[in-house]
Amino acid sequence: MRVPNLEALKAAHVRTLREACEHWRAARVDVTEGTRVLHRVALDRVLPLLGDRTVTAVTVDDVNELVAALAASGRKRETIRKSVKYLAAVLEEEGIDPNPARSKRIRLPHEQAVELDPPTSEHVEAVAWLLPRAYKLALLWLDWSGARVASVENVHVNDYDEPRRRVRLRASTTKTRQALWVELPDVLAEALEASLPPRDDRDPTAPLFPGVGADRLRTAIARACRASGIPTFSPHDLRHRRISLLHRQGRTWAEIARFVGQRKLSITADTYTHVLSDGRELDYTTLIGGRT
Repeated sequence: MRVPNLEALKAAHVRTLREACEHWRAARVDVTEGTRVLHRVALDRVLPLLGDRTVTAVTVDDVNELVAALAASGRKRETIRKSVKYLAAVLEEEGIDPNPARSKRIRLPHEQAVELDPPTSEHVEAVAWLLPRAYKLALLWLDWSGARVASVENVHVNDYDEPRRRVRLRASTTKTRQALWVELPDVLAEALEASLPPRDDRDPTAPLFPGVGADRLRTAIARACRASGIPTFSPHDLRHRRISLLHRQGRTWAEIARFVGQRKLSITADTYTHVLSDGRELDYTTLIGGRT
């Protein structure tokens, strides 16, 4: 070492948590765009408090302070849990061991479990009457399929199998990463076909529900609920309704999980065993054929 290696004397750069989050998010090429958005939103709740600290300086007490700050701002337990979970993933990527965000000393706020209360058929029908036809078809699709609301944006014209009257939920759009076919009742299939351009003019990549975004549908349903004087429900509540209906109809949990694309049978069973619904399917024929 008569000629010293000066590079070895340079201190290695330690990223700030903000830099580490950007590096981690850029490296996650294995997830969908929707999941990338989830990562960004969850970590954006962390950065205002801890973003300027180096990754080696983050402690368990810092994480608990983050939890307390998010709870004080009104964030729900599950929301806070996601932020801590992705913070842990970022620190793990940086080689931080022990990982403060995975410590057993982290205490998430207590939150009373909310019992699911799916909308009744009467409530869904009251809303459907007030929606424009395109929004009505999207609402009825969610009610029948139990699909997540993002499906109204992710399902394309070429996902509709017209001869068999079924809709494909592609593997890239489901949480199970498995493709799923949803058989449609004739009345809903006919209404969808009537909303499409002539076959020669159809764009296979066009949305099956044009002009209906998830946020727009959510807002339209909420407004219709208020106008009808009924309890406000969300598009995701239609998923709860479908699962509870399938349960009342005697389907096995395996069949239900496969029908709606849930990953864990235990979640389906534990959540919906005691969920009640009025048990009546919507009158699709009247809703689609009546006033719009």
